[in-house]
Amino acid sequence: MRTALLQSSGRPGSIVENLEVLDAAAGRAAAAGAALLTAPEMFLTGYAIGDDIGRLAEPADGACADAIAETATRHGIAIAYGYPERDGESVHNSAQLISADGTRLANYRKTHLFGRFEREHFTPGEQPVVQAELNGLTVGLMICYDVEFPENVRAHALAGTDLLVVPTAQMHPFQFVAESLVPVRAWENQMYIAYVNRVGQEGEFEFVGLSVLVGPDGVARARAGRAEELVFADADPAFLAASREANPYLQDRRPRLYGSLV
Repeated sequence: MRTALLQSSGRPGSIVENLEVLDAAAGRAAAAGAALLTAPEMFLTGYAIGDDIGRLAEPADGACADAIAETATRHGIAIAYGYPERDGESVHNSAQLISADGTRLANYRKTHLFGRFEREHFTPGEQPVVQAELNGLTVGLMICYDVEFPENVRAHALAGTDLLVVPTAQMHPFQFVAESLVPVRAWENQMYIAYVNRVGQEGEFEFVGLSVLVGPDGVARARAGRAEELVFADADPAFLAASREANPYLQDRRPRLYGSLV
């Protein structure tokens, strides 16, 4: 499945402009043959926007979800994007996957909040594995810091995730996550991982870009630089099956020895 990674911080604080950026990227991605476009963490509103997070948050089935569903349908491409989700009095750092026919396939709430900023503005999610079927692949959702916890990604592997989509707001000086950790996660769990970052200065944060799609062999199929960019790579089910056959990590596990982990 050809996958497009939109490395961009959009226009922080402006939902209207971010919807326009997403629409333009969806058109370019679809024209290049992509079946899935993935945008970064909190792409809909911006990340470092302080109390505007709560003001701009909306439900998973809100007006912006409808607008993105219309974009997906018009261009014939599935879209995954990050946004602040309003649920009653709670606001979650969420990611939603919408199909090419406008169906809301999956919604994930970030389970591991990073730093004081996120803990002040968000309520953590409680469901670590959220999946949907898309073009013959089982697609899982996760957000940024979540992928740094090996238990999280292993749970996806055991649940059958083929492509793990990770909208991200990865900042300096943690670029080693994109460069080194994500390829290891893909290898040790035998899956594709699409890690899609923001880029540039935003408030107190400097986002490092380096978005990457890594295969189950730990090799990057596409990697962005440090500027706004749309990059493409394929998640190949046949290669994935062959890799899983050759790499016995998951079959050789001995779960009864791991009780002390929990």
